[in-house]
Amino acid sequence: MAASNLTYQFKTANVLVKLIVVNVIVFLIVSLGSFLLNISPQYFTRWFVLSDSLDTLLFYPWTLITYGFLHFGFMHILFNMLWLYWFGQFVLNLFTGKRLLTVYLLGALFGGLLFVIAYNLFPAFAQSRGFLIGASGAVTAIMVFIATYTPNTEFRLFTFTIKLWQIALFLFLLDLVRIPTSGNAGGLMAHVGGGIFGYIYAVQLAKGNDIGKWFENFMDWVANLFKPSKKKPFKTVHRTTRKQPMRSTPKDVKSNHQKKIDSILDKIGNSGYESLSKEEKDFLFKAGKDD
Repeated sequence: MAASNLTYQFKTANVLVKLIVVNVIVFLIVSLGSFLLNISPQYFTRWFVLSDSLDTLLFYPWTLITYGFLHFGFMHILFNMLWLYWFGQFVLNLFTGKRLLTVYLLGALFGGLLFVIAYNLFPAFAQSRGFLIGASGAVTAIMVFIATYTPNTEFRLFTFTIKLWQIALFLFLLDLVRIPTSGNAGGLMAHVGGGIFGYIYAVQLAKGNDIGKWFENFMDWVANLFKPSKKKPFKTVHRTTRKQPMRSTPKDVKSNHQKKIDSILDKIGNSGYESLSKEEKDFLFKAGKDD
């Protein structure tokens, strides 16, 4: 009963809650599974983390998206989900859940692409090999997207009133300046990639250009693949019958019979019985006999 109730609540929840739940479930499966089996978390995630190797990416292209649902540390997933929930609420106030999901997934995609490009293009990363995990790039895309689209939206932080563009700009610049000194340069590059995408998406959307529409259509196409096909109902076929000539009903027959009797009786009343013809006399005699 409890399981069915949780399933119902998940199905009726908005996209933001579903994203957080999926991230948490994946984190619990990897963490508990690696602990109970006494194996490294990489054993579960090796087919889903994003590698900096172009050769590996060629064989595992889905990792450009799946890495955005993986977290190894509790604090890592905690802050990512808090930021996601907070900025995601602003997005849902103006847009549909599908738009939020589009920004999240494409933010992860472009964050992952910048990570791979940076590690294969810039000499600073030549001696660094690694993998990328975490929803930070996707969350940064959502943060920059809504801060660019509605920059003057205000919120209170303790006793201060801050605008969205101020906190988004501060966090984005903080990621940029930390790249040379941080031990997580690859992850910060993903933040930058997601942020750039979020900014471009919001600017184009304000101009009336929805650059994420193709991805929404792609998601609809994928979703339709898993929907059961609707069976066409059987057509009801009616047999065409020829119209039969109308037949007199007993009621009609009786009505005509009575009319003829009344006509004969009227003739008797006007001209006497002798004025009737032989057929009329026989008809009247027979009618009296039948009654």
